[in-house]
Amino acid sequence: MQRLWSRIVLIDGWRRAVLAALSGALLVLAQAPYDFFAVGFISFPILVWLLDGATSDEAGGWFTRLRPALGVGWWFGFGYFVAGLWWIGNALLVEAEAFAWALPFAVVALPAVLAIFWGLAAVFARLFWSEALGRIAMLAAAFALAEWLRGFLFTGFPWNAIGYAAMPVPLLMQSAVVVSVTGITALTVFVFAMPAMAASRKGRRAGFILGLLIVAAHVGFGYARLSAAVPAETTMPVRLVQPSILQSAKWDRAERDKIFGTYLEMSAVPPAAGAPAPQLIIWPETAVPFILNDRPDALSTLGDLLTDGQQLLAGTIRSEVNGTQTRYYNAVTAIGDAGQILDAVDKVHLVPFGEYVPFSSLLERFGVSKIVALPEDFSASKSRGTLTLPGGLKAAAFICYEIIFDEVVRRDAQDMDVLINVTNDAWFGDTAGPYQHFRQAQLRAVETGLPLIRAANNGISGVVDAYGRVNDAFGIDAVGTLDVAVPLGKALESRWVDPSAVGWLIVGVLACAGLIGTIRARRPDA
Repeated sequence: MQRLWSRIVLIDGWRRAVLAALSGALLVLAQAPYDFFAVGFISFPILVWLLDGATSDEAGGWFTRLRPALGVGWWFGFGYFVAGLWWIGNALLVEAEAFAWALPFAVVALPAVLAIFWGLAAVFARLFWSEALGRIAMLAAAFALAEWLRGFLFTGFPWNAIGYAAMPVPLLMQSAVVVSVTGITALTVFVFAMPAMAASRKGRRAGFILGLLIVAAHVGFGYARLSAAVPAETTMPVRLVQPSILQSAKWDRAERDKIFGTYLEMSAVPPAAGAPAPQLIIWPETAVPFILNDRPDALSTLGDLLTDGQQLLAGTIRSEVNGTQTRYYNAVTAIGDAGQILDAVDKVHLVPFGEYVPFSSLLERFGVSKIVALPEDFSASKSRGTLTLPGGLKAAAFICYEIIFDEVVRRDAQDMDVLINVTNDAWFGDTAGPYQHFRQAQLRAVETGLPLIRAANNGISGVVDAYGRVNDAFGIDAVGTLDVAVPLGKALESRWVDPSAVGWLIVGVLACAGLIGTIRARRPDA
């Protein structure tokens, strides 16, 4: 191991950059749909050893001294984000004649920007570097901080946070209710990087013992929590409609009535023999291919579809006229059995360049436009509303990638009975993207202790219980209706502690351990 360490430490120039990028790309195999978490025990030790060798002339300025660490961290992140997010480019090929030119920006520029967070994490850790266990602790704290910042700066994009690699199955998801994704990320980096200690003389035994204790606690808590779970006392019959409408046809004016008819036909299918009729039918994001407010005939048709007591939640585009200005909202609209609109909640967190163009007055001069075919940008709601479902249940609805923001979901789901997520992953085809999206939605059910109902035009529609266990689901490209009895009720011990506070406590302890290691390493008698 010492020989391998010395070879990696001495790598320089373009070889160092290539090794860092390949190590980062390898780490993507720890995420959905691959879930091969063992690669983390390869990627992070290589990162640690590359940072061991990321030194420069002490006579140079501060940037010169930190540039090698910045380069290692940035290339590591660039490899990770290119390998993990390449599928975003698939959305630009739906209308290739209009957006293919932007493919390099989506596949290369976005990962390059996101990699800056990891580059800065490497720099921060390198400032307090030592040869012993302290450097592992500081690296873990630095990456947890960087991933948290990635979740909200510049509108935020916390996709594929490192901590998800440690939570591939419900057994390993339960710790999130105590330590949050931030805490899980810190501990994940710490454990993944532990094999790097095999080349160290100090702290090796203590590091391995601590790593094993963390893994044992992670697995043990999950086992105990799932063992204590009891079946839900009540259920609600729900129908999810997944038509897998081709994205190229979705906004074709000539196809609108046909698409609407497809939803009506699928929603009217009788339940299986002996199964109860659904109380709630859910259509995915922007399922209604026209402005519902402008089509009273469509509302009347929906009233004919729904039986007494049934309710439809449909992804719609909602318009709102204010004087001479019309605003458009990506919404979930609740429709009652008389064909009346009961309520609607609008999307709060919009997708840049997908639903609106930042700095549009400037960028549109260069031909930059959003992907969704509307004459105007979507507007964002200032707050998230609450939907009332049959039986008086309260639901928090999250549209598309809003479900990946863990702190937002926990905040907005307080005092709710169920989570709703409508999406349209047809943009991304049969790639890793829809699987990653579903995994992150699955984690939100665990963190909030609430069941999750998810409807996708294409992607993965399904029902997840309050412990992250999938009751039933459709796969990518599946077409049909999924009738599921949604288990109601909150999970055990889901709110007895503030997971964010515990997560930051873990980050703080690791940072202090790293700082102590640095002080000891720099003492004259060390």
